[in-house]
Amino acid sequence: MSRTEFGIVMEPSAGYTARLAVEIEALGFDALLCPDTQCLSPEPYGQLSLAAVRTTRLFLGTGVTNPVTRDASVTAGALATLQKESGGRARCGIGRGDSSAAHIGQRNAKTAELRTYVEQVRGYLRGETVMRGETPSKMRWLEPGELPTVPMDIACTGPATIRMAADVADRITFAVGSAPERIEWALNTLNARLKETGRKRSTLRVGAYINLVCDPDEQRAIDLGRMISGMVAHFAGMKDSPVEHLPPQLKALAVQMKSGYDMARHAQNEGSHLQMVDDEFVDWFSICGPPAKCLDRLQPLIALGLDHVNLLGGSPVPTPHGARQEAMIRQTRLFAEQVLPKLR
Repeated sequence: MSRTEFGIVMEPSAGYTARLAVEIEALGFDALLCPDTQCLSPEPYGQLSLAAVRTTRLFLGTGVTNPVTRDASVTAGALATLQKESGGRARCGIGRGDSSAAHIGQRNAKTAELRTYVEQVRGYLRGETVMRGETPSKMRWLEPGELPTVPMDIACTGPATIRMAADVADRITFAVGSAPERIEWALNTLNARLKETGRKRSTLRVGAYINLVCDPDEQRAIDLGRMISGMVAHFAGMKDSPVEHLPPQLKALAVQMKSGYDMARHAQNEGSHLQMVDDEFVDWFSICGPPAKCLDRLQPLIALGLDHVNLLGGSPVPTPHGARQEAMIRQTRLFAEQVLPKLR
């Protein structure tokens, strides 16, 4: 069995990202992923390029970007630059778009639009000519085959996106919560599509965004995990997303989130929607508690066949930006020291 890769999702923050990337690498993590959500955090690609200069083995990428706020050629150019700066450590985590689109009055992309975008970005990165309507488009500063492949990692929250990603992704990362039955459902949906198409599972890396807060005080961990639990539950209930497949614990909350999610306080430790997220739900949907509990909850998920795990954590310092990220990495140190070595 191959080694499970562990990454951290962290908002980029000017003056902090590169220094914290050094810490993340020293703690033993394999990847740093930065959200691309322009109204909530600084621009990720420049920050990731700075991190590339300060690190040697850490994979660096978006977690996630989207097809709404950047043209495919712009995203491809940013990724190609990061791939060159990092010596081949770039990754493109991408989803349909959520806060990045909502904060500029746009809708998130449909699954078919996401597929087209992924194929366009991949074409640009290969140095190919990409047809944009009737216009042939090409990154003229790239030679065909010049760049090592930048893996396209599609974040999946629902069945349609999972099926599409099974067809076109290099990597799939589920964003369905941390309950075993949710990961099993996502894997079963993926495997059914692979069986339909004949694609071999070995050609695809499969993982999950895992909501996790490791803290000796279980109640404190649950409180810190409430925001991330509510955010990922909201993904299940995004506009136009089906809810029929959801388990009862999540379905009721996802329906409420469709109209009751406070997007103005997305990814913040406050917001009226967090009143819907009780301790019992957080404990089921996320992994929150001391090291032994985190280990006990993570091991069965990895045993299901996850190739990688990207941690979505909480920060005891909500503001200002930068200090928040610094505190989150401090919070993660206990996991890195007492849990991560036992999962290697």
